[in-house]
Amino acid sequence: YVQNITDVGHLTDDADEGEDKIEKQSKKDRVHPMQIAESFTRSYFEDMDALNVMRPDIAPRATGHIVEQIEMVKGLIAGGFAYEVDGSVYFDVSKDREYGKLSNRSASEAEAGTRVAPKSGKRSPSDFALWKKAEPGHIMQWASPWGMGFPGWHVECSAMSMKYLGETFDIHGGGMDNLFPHHECEIAQSECLTGKPFVKYWVHNNLITVGGQKMGKSLGNVILLKDAFAKRHPLVMRFFILQSHYRGTLDFTDEALDGAGKGWEKFINTLRNLEAAAGVAATPLTDAPQGSGLPPGTSKAAVEGPSSVFRKRFFEAMDDDFNTPQAIAVLFDAAREVNGMLGAGGKDAKALTEFSLFFSETADCILGIVPGKDAGSAGATIEPQLMDLILELRAEVRKEKLWVLSDKIRDGLQNLGITLEDKKEGTSWKRS
Repeated sequence: YVQNITDVGHLTDDADEGEDKIEKQSKKDRVHPMQIAESFTRSYFEDMDALNVMRPDIAPRATGHIVEQIEMVKGLIAGGFAYEVDGSVYFDVSKDREYGKLSNRSASEAEAGTRVAPKSGKRSPSDFALWKKAEPGHIMQWASPWGMGFPGWHVECSAMSMKYLGETFDIHGGGMDNLFPHHECEIAQSECLTGKPFVKYWVHNNLITVGGQKMGKSLGNVILLKDAFAKRHPLVMRFFILQSHYRGTLDFTDEALDGAGKGWEKFINTLRNLEAAAGVAATPLTDAPQGSGLPPGTSKAAVEGPSSVFRKRFFEAMDDDFNTPQAIAVLFDAAREVNGMLGAGGKDAKALTEFSLFFSETADCILGIVPGKDAGSAGATIEPQLMDLILELRAEVRKEKLWVLSDKIRDGLQNLGITLEDKKEGTSWKRS
């Protein structure tokens, strides 16, 4: 799993003109561009950790792969697919008859919306930069066969992808706004260089809106994740995102987020009550028989037991182009089944254990919407351990018949949004 860091070459107009975005910010903040890149990279991974997003195996940086990019550009020139003009190198789109096959847009369509500076020297407006000549005062620049300069945005991604994944690899992700021209340019330069298919499957997520309006800095409606986390548990945000299909637009509103928060809390409370009743913790599954055809880590109990019908529906939804909204609906159907069992006394420990394993496999291991159980895991929380300690201390207080203090603990937790339920078999808790 490779996720590159674009720390040079991404210009302010997302094409071949304008300032480098990192360098522009560095001048504004009066710090080195690498400090800007490092700061945003760290912040990004902090947010992804909080959202329980798995870190990539490799996170290469464009500035660390200049040699590979120069070699790629040299190869495209040698193959007659690129040309140099006054220290800059451009890809000749006319040499790629399949250009536009991903977005179904032709080179002539691209030209219609392309702004070209007269001094660029491009043969055609649709041609794109592989290497840009560094103007005087440009901080981020490297020596190349064409003089001092820096790589174009598109060539970085191809060079780093192919270095770590090979000339052809399985899945390439990205936002819908990268479909054209960025991903088209990646395909063109990569396939013209190697003569092989570049990517087997492209997965594009759609755009984010806020109250029906596209999110953007110019509109002043950008939501920063760290600000959102100050108001809501990060996994509420993850749960909210998964309630929409990745190819559909995602509209952020306070009402929608509040609704997602209530749904998530209700679901987590069910899991908590289930685990208490079953006497097990949802742990990673390891007993799938070798050669059984089941996904690694699958529990036989989850497949053959009372939860099997829900598991079948869950995987059918996920196999349908990652239909997470439908998959979550299945989890809520299973949660209602569990609540019914618990309400009826919940004495079938085997069935409850099998449901716990089912939720571990689906809600936790696959969708990642269950709070972590250890401090070292992404999205981890110590809330369950703290609540166990508080309930243990309160039980001691009640044993000593210190009712005023017991009620004070209960009322204090209620003010924090946590409800205690004293039952014959003990005290349980849930978020209000």
